[in-house]
Amino acid sequence: MRKPGPSNLFFRYLYANKWLVAAICIVTVLRLSFVGAMGLMPQDAYYFFYGQHLALSYFDHPPAIAYTLRIFTDVLGRHAWAIKLADTLVTIGTLLAFYRLSTFFLSRHRAWNAVLLLYSTLMITLLSLVSTPDVPLMLWWSISLIGLYKAVFEGSRIAWVWTGIAMGLAFDSKYTGILLPAGAILFLLLSARYRHYLWSPWLLLAIAFFLLTISPVVIWNVDNQFASFRFQSSGRVGGMELHPLDFLGVIGHQAAVLIPVLLGALFYYLYKAFRRYQRSGWRMPAKQLFLFCFFLPSFLGFMVISPIYWVKLNWMMPAYITGIIWVSAWMGMKYIRWQWIVSMVVHLALAVEILFYPVPIHSDDTMIGWEGLGKAVREIRGQYPNDFIFSADDYKTSAMLNFYLPELVYSRNVIGEPALQFDYIGTDLRRLEGRNAIFINSLTDVDDDKDEQAFVKELHPWFSDVEPLPPIIVKLHGRVVRKFLVYRCFDYRPPQPAVE
Repeated sequence: MRKPGPSNLFFRYLYANKWLVAAICIVTVLRLSFVGAMGLMPQDAYYFFYGQHLALSYFDHPPAIAYTLRIFTDVLGRHAWAIKLADTLVTIGTLLAFYRLSTFFLSRHRAWNAVLLLYSTLMITLLSLVSTPDVPLMLWWSISLIGLYKAVFEGSRIAWVWTGIAMGLAFDSKYTGILLPAGAILFLLLSARYRHYLWSPWLLLAIAFFLLTISPVVIWNVDNQFASFRFQSSGRVGGMELHPLDFLGVIGHQAAVLIPVLLGALFYYLYKAFRRYQRSGWRMPAKQLFLFCFFLPSFLGFMVISPIYWVKLNWMMPAYITGIIWVSAWMGMKYIRWQWIVSMVVHLALAVEILFYPVPIHSDDTMIGWEGLGKAVREIRGQYPNDFIFSADDYKTSAMLNFYLPELVYSRNVIGEPALQFDYIGTDLRRLEGRNAIFINSLTDVDDDKDEQAFVKELHPWFSDVEPLPPIIVKLHGRVVRKFLVYRCFDYRPPQPAVE
């Protein structure tokens, strides 16, 4: 009997997995449509603001996301879709690098399954639609592991150079990148076969190129009294309190990020691996040890600290690069289909939320209403052309207005409070002395503006008088979805510089 050719096998595969194929097509179309349909998020605007003030590094994070957005918006223009497209293309690069990395550990069939698992996650949707330092981090994390694999397992000497550079670029994306050299050292310490690399000149060469690549971030910190390093280290530690139920919160949001089927599989196969290697004296193949060294420390470490420190949704993302490759060795097509069915349902629900906004988000972390705010503030600017504009939330309203307005919109440093990156763009507030200002206050709940109105008391020490203007109301499908309080402030008195 004649054997079916490759094309026939492909079509048989499609027919046998038609629900899977349908789910992949639906999620892909939705993601591409979100690039044009989804409005700007505050994070997009904030890192765009980074890019408009190019520097060696920044207060909150290293510079990779800033330069990425600057390149795309310089070429394509100052558009929300250009920012989303930047995130999408970088994330496609991550998927390609992930597939290449997977082929080192899995058969091509299993590597394809690993890509299907990663591609199904809400994590990929978030990375491709919301600008954060994790977008370039995930790309350089994957490339770093490709280089390290070639250096260690294939004996490529030049790969040590590229590994050092790629790990440096991961660090230049987000400080979490420091876990890459830490994971490499951990692997070499635990692997008897490859431990000799610890005292080889090639590891030292990789470290040298890593240090050279991260030098801009170090130089910025030295020039700014280590402000960013302190903010991301000692500044974080100060928030530790015991909240045992936060562990369940972390499980919940990681189930949303990964889709519950995949997260359940990770826990299940980790339990089986623990039992298996406990019986064998913790001896495991070198390649599996490699995957574990870049998965378990982050994954289990953040789980362990979650009862005393709130672990953010994106902190574990890099760990899933090798975690998904590892679990793909055992996870069968039956569970991959279920993963995709759940993913399709989640993405359809997300599409409904983006288009119709049935569930109000009581937070400034939303794409809803900001473009309407920008249009309204441009009209106010026409009435008061000599006033400067500022807001005083964390960064979100000011960053959004900086995107939508052709001028600098100030932040909470106007009233003497720390303002993140707004404190590091060389603004001289004394030049604003005596001027009037427009203050914009975003409401997280359109039906409750009592607390936000009370905040106006904070403005009085800095202005001779404050008077309310009509609020800005933004509607969607005839329904009020955002409300912004507006005040005109007179005769600004800037904070006095500290006496040294």
